[in-house]
Amino acid sequence: MAAAWETVVGLEVHLQLLTKSKMFCGCATTYGDTPNTHVCPVCLGLPGALPTPNEHAVRLAARAAFALGCTVRERSVFARKNYFYPDLPKGYQISQFEEPLATGGSLEIVSPERGPITVGITRLHIEEDAGKSFHDRVPGMTALDFNRSGVPLIEIVSEPDLRSPAEARSYLVALKQVMRYVEVSDCNMEEGSLRVDANVSVHRPGIPFGTRTEVKNMNSFSGVERALAFERDRHVAAVERGETVVQRTMTFDAGSGVVRPMRSKEQSHDYRYFPEPDLPPLVLTRAWLGDVKSSLPELPAAKRHRFMREYGLSAAEASVVGATRDIAEHFEAFAGAVGAAAEAGKEVWNWEANDVLTHSADGESIPAALAPPRVAELFGLVKRGAVSRQAARKVMADMLQHPEPPAELASRLGLMQVQDAGQIVTWVRETIAAHPAEVARYQAGEGKLMGFLVGQVMKRSQGKADPKAASAELARALRREGS
Repeated sequence: MAAAWETVVGLEVHLQLLTKSKMFCGCATTYGDTPNTHVCPVCLGLPGALPTPNEHAVRLAARAAFALGCTVRERSVFARKNYFYPDLPKGYQISQFEEPLATGGSLEIVSPERGPITVGITRLHIEEDAGKSFHDRVPGMTALDFNRSGVPLIEIVSEPDLRSPAEARSYLVALKQVMRYVEVSDCNMEEGSLRVDANVSVHRPGIPFGTRTEVKNMNSFSGVERALAFERDRHVAAVERGETVVQRTMTFDAGSGVVRPMRSKEQSHDYRYFPEPDLPPLVLTRAWLGDVKSSLPELPAAKRHRFMREYGLSAAEASVVGATRDIAEHFEAFAGAVGAAAEAGKEVWNWEANDVLTHSADGESIPAALAPPRVAELFGLVKRGAVSRQAARKVMADMLQHPEPPAELASRLGLMQVQDAGQIVTWVRETIAAHPAEVARYQAGEGKLMGFLVGQVMKRSQGKADPKAASAELARALRREGS
């Protein structure tokens, strides 16, 4: 049904900044504390209380803007966004409107349908968060927690460049990665530090965009994808029935997967924006902005391209070890410790992706016990033939519990490879004697059985035999058997 229609999606992403205090007062931003314990006259909107901007929050906002390639204004203006809601104690929110902090950036993503694309960033501005309403704490009443009121936010508004729910999800994954790389936000949707509103419309290719609706209350990336798919299909069905899509705000019910009307869609004039009278314009010097920009780390896209170039990785492989700063830095330090360049990059990648990362509790960080020098030492044992690859996995698991060098752990576990030629000859003879049928088939021309027989030697040795020595001795013994 939707194939003849083009979907258009633009996203508004709110990120809580990683500050210890709120945007305009000194109250703590700690998540999950006892309700209404981090409040003061400023964040409660009491008469006479005056806001003071948090410089670190401004620095983080500028850092985010530079990471997205935005132009950061030397002069921006705070504005009052007026609306009434129980968890907004002042009756307005301090935000930015006509003169935001930054405009005109972009984010590279990989679309599941279109491959690499660039999504434009319309604007990035600073604002304060509202409080939080709880409708299930007190029967028949709504409970209000103002601990979140005044927590610093940035809002990142994309251009309507996304063409499917899957692309919207890819954009959010990429944005989250960049924001975590530059340590602007932890982007935990579970705690509300990343929140998404989506504008969606449909139209026939080649004609103007259709009427859009805004979808709210999507609390996971999969939820965003499901909500947009439902709303897209609803738009298409309505238009094909000859109905008019009404511009309004919708809410997503994650339980049922249904998007329902919430209220009529507000226009900017509904909020009666005007410059915040209690705050002067935000003026940033070129030197200050230069310092912020120069402090940025290497960004994910640049790091992936460099890993591909320097270590001979594919785009998919570079994405795995470049997923987070912690993983990327571990991989690079590990590669450096073993002296790996392009010729050995794939081998180091294999260790990082298939061994080290299996011990990551969250898939985003590496345990301290697997520091690059320790993993490199274990890698060296395998390269020298002192420990088999299979045994190294057991040693790595033991490294999580014990601080001794990998060689000591391998010795204690009885996993050091046996180089004794006489012992290897014994294991080979026992293997040949135990598998006469397979030996006969091998000698009849089934060469693939060599792998099976080598595996049996390794099994008999409990992984202690040097695989190369075992394979060579087995080949010699089978030649003697067949002569």
